[in-house]
Amino acid sequence: MDRYERILTLHRLLKSAHYPVPLPRLMDELECSRATLYRDIAFLRDALGAPLESAGGDQAAFRYQAGEGERFELPGLWLTSDELAALLALNELIGRSGPGVLAGALAPFKARIEHLLSDRGSGKALPIERIRVIPWGERKLDQQVFRIAAGAVLERRQLRFRYRARTTNTDSRRTVSPQRLTHYRDNWYLDVWDHDREALRSFAVDRIVEPLALDAPATDVAEADLNELLASSYGIFAGKPKAWATIRFSEHAARWVADEHWHSQQKGEWLPDRRYELKLPYSNSKELLMDVLKYGPDAEVVAPLPLREEMKILLQLARDAYK
Repeated sequence: MDRYERILTLHRLLKSAHYPVPLPRLMDELECSRATLYRDIAFLRDALGAPLESAGGDQAAFRYQAGEGERFELPGLWLTSDELAALLALNELIGRSGPGVLAGALAPFKARIEHLLSDRGSGKALPIERIRVIPWGERKLDQQVFRIAAGAVLERRQLRFRYRARTTNTDSRRTVSPQRLTHYRDNWYLDVWDHDREALRSFAVDRIVEPLALDAPATDVAEADLNELLASSYGIFAGKPKAWATIRFSEHAARWVADEHWHSQQKGEWLPDRRYELKLPYSNSKELLMDVLKYGPDAEVVAPLPLREEMKILLQLARDAYK
């Protein structure tokens, strides 16, 4: 552990401790000698201004002064090598899953992280190519549209745009109050209060054209109301749930499904024959059935009956396509 990480570890130990931390424990946590520890303590107190004091007693121990320690933070950004590496991996994920949207703004930040890691390591360039990100189903996103939408969300301003819906392939003009941006399956969606329809809606950002942020303040919708309509059912275009689906997966598919997150309210149960039964609320069946279809014969829709019949029709149509 280098000095940078020892100082950070020492600060975090003292910050979180409710009682004075004994010297032996500090030496063990920092993996250093007594002399090195005292030098780090002096640096933390004298150079960085930490409210550090000795607790005295039979055994040497240290703590932050009551009250002062709660408010004290290390100056600047202090992260361990592992934390910096994780942050760099996250930056790579953002850059490769949404190329261009944030790459320019984050480029100096990425260079700074790489420099810090190189300084603490061998000085060699990091093999960032060993972080592999494979987008799936990602649609082309206009950078300017994304920035305007994100700005309207954060600045709480109304937004006007033209929208071409995929379901109808028709244009419409919308004036909305943006509520939040949602990243779902490698694509961005804008949750809004639609002033023309007087209802909550979700729009695919890649289908938004000619966005214009207005001066009018956005109407805020309570978080609970957003979640009730937009997050209570399965899928991105949720709506209030109309039923609960019950799906059974074969023993083979269960090895994957049992560890997957399909919905925040899902209920899973292992059956005696090693199959796995998954229950979740849904409103629009289309997205749910498409996800079940990818498991082929390893998945069976059990209930409700209308959903089961709809799946049977889809399977029959798929079979007919191969005649």
